[in-house]
Amino acid sequence: MSRHLVILTRHRDGAPFRQRIEMYLDPLRAQGVEPEVEEIAPGAWARRKQFRRALDADAILLHRKTLTRWDGWAVGPHWTRIPLIYDFDDAVMFQAGEPDEVHRGRLKRFVRTMRHAELVLAGSPVLAEHAARMAGAWVEIVPTGLDVRRYPAKSSYATWSGLRMVWIGSRSTLKQLELLRPVLEAIGKYVPGIRLRVIADEPLEVDGLAIENVPWSRQTEARLLAECDVGIAPLPDTPYTRGKCGFKILQYMAAGLPVVASPVGVSAQYVRPEETGLHAPNAEAWVKGIRRLVGDVALRERLGRAGRRRVEREFDVSVLAPKVCALVLKAMEH
Repeated sequence: MSRHLVILTRHRDGAPFRQRIEMYLDPLRAQGVEPEVEEIAPGAWARRKQFRRALDADAILLHRKTLTRWDGWAVGPHWTRIPLIYDFDDAVMFQAGEPDEVHRGRLKRFVRTMRHAELVLAGSPVLAEHAARMAGAWVEIVPTGLDVRRYPAKSSYATWSGLRMVWIGSRSTLKQLELLRPVLEAIGKYVPGIRLRVIADEPLEVDGLAIENVPWSRQTEARLLAECDVGIAPLPDTPYTRGKCGFKILQYMAAGLPVVASPVGVSAQYVRPEETGLHAPNAEAWVKGIRRLVGDVALRERLGRAGRRRVEREFDVSVLAPKVCALVLKAMEH
């Protein structure tokens, strides 16, 4: 018998939904779960009616959005409602503009959501720790994954016109790359022929470094990554960024690229030094790591191929989907 799962998300066309929810819709259907996706209604009264309608389903999966006091009232207490599953991949108790201090209002909403949830799917160990401190939450770590088949395997690691670094992101995360500006200027100065490809919806300019600004699109991102030689993932070390889920690193690895990353949060775990990439905790390590990869084709190939194998083994949708489906089904039985 088919079970009805209402999925509420802020933006169905957004990257978080694609990465955390969309790729599991077909596997859920194969397990007898019929997902119904709705964008969360604006306004407390409209959301109240939306939540009330959703209570006719077998479970609700709430994606990223935390519950206001009125939302909590609409969902109702544990003993009068269906199971609520909460999925998140960001430190939602912080504001990105103030990454060192918990936002009181956001924290209240997060605590309320944890106490209403039957199951919490956290994108990283740090996020799982935040959730586990709240009473009543059954918490499971589900890393953000991807479909490796979308990324063509790199066939050659030789370079003919200088090494090409790559960074992929968005306008909102470009500031993480901006923090690396002095390092990028040094790389441009001391590493002859090097270029940086920025795949984003906003351009970047750096004095002394050749930059290819390429607009992001879902249709071209895999090819644009495969044309590059080294993926870079700078990240400041703050309580907010420690909860990041490292999706761009997984994309680089799926494309067969060695990765140089700040060892912050899951970045330190995904990029294994001398195995799938290099850690760069400071400016000197960034310049040294890039210069080392420029001069060693065999190292780039060894790290890149190992990264690809690891993503296939641990982060591909075919690996993660059975776990996600099993957790959702178990929550729906409660």
